[in-house]
Amino acid sequence: MRFFVGMFALLGCLVTVPAGAAQKKEVVAPAVRATPPLTTDTQNLLLLDLSTGGRVTIWLRPDVAPLMVERIKTLTRQHFYDGLAFHRVIDGFMAQGGDPKGDGTGGSTLPDVKAEFNYLPHVRGAVSAARSDKEDSANSQFFIVFQPRLSLDKKYTVFGRVLDGMQYVDAIERGEPPANPSRIVHAYIAADNPPAYMAGPPAPALGAPVTLPGTATGPNAAKPKLAPAARKAPVKKAPAKK
Repeated sequence: MRFFVGMFALLGCLVTVPAGAAQKKEVVAPAVRATPPLTTDTQNLLLLDLSTGGRVTIWLRPDVAPLMVERIKTLTRQHFYDGLAFHRVIDGFMAQGGDPKGDGTGGSTLPDVKAEFNYLPHVRGAVSAARSDKEDSANSQFFIVFQPRLSLDKKYTVFGRVLDGMQYVDAIERGEPPANPSRIVHAYIAADNPPAYMAGPPAPALGAPVTLPGTATGPNAAKPKLAPAARKAPVKKAPAKK
C-alpha cells in the first residue's frame, strides 16, 4: 500500500498546472502532544533500589507510552522486579534488566505490550522497553541508556527518564552476562509510600567453629577418610597425519 501511495504522489507532481491557476497549499495541522505528568507526580515516579549503593528515581511518561507505563507499575506493585539482575550491560551503551530468567529470554506472565514508539530520544538516562525482533513484543524487560544512541529512536518504546541516582546506574557491573551482576534490590512506585533506601541483605553470618576431619587432637581424634585412589584412564594417541 505504501508503494502505491508513493506512486500516486509522484504522478501528481508530474501533472502540468495550467498557467495562472491558483495552487492550493495543503495545511497540515500540528500533532497534538499529550501533557506529560509533573516530575513531582509520585504516581509516575519509579524508584529502583540498586545493589550498587543507592536509589534511582525514574520519571515515567504515560503521555507517550501509557501501556508500557501501566505494565511497569503493575509488575512493580507485584514485587516482580525485586531481586532481578541486570543481565546484559554494555559499557557506553546501556544496562538491561527485568528478566526473571536472567538470560534475556524471559518475561512476566502478562501478555506482550503493543509498541508505543514516540518522539522521546534515547539519550543518557532514557529508560526504554526491550523487545525481540517483533515490534509488539515488549513485556517486562527494559534498559537504561548510558550514552546517547539516537539510532534506536522510534524503534524502541522510551517510557521514562532517570531524574536522580544516575551514578548508581553507571556503577552497574558490565558484562553479557556480568560475572557478578548488579541487582534491583527493591522497586517501588513513589505514591505507595516506600521505605527509605535499604541495601541488600547482608551476607549470612558464620556459625560456630567447625572442626575439620584430621585436624582434631587427642587420643580419640577421628582419622580422616581417604578417598579411593583414582584410576588412570588410558591415554589415547592422536591419529597419525596422512
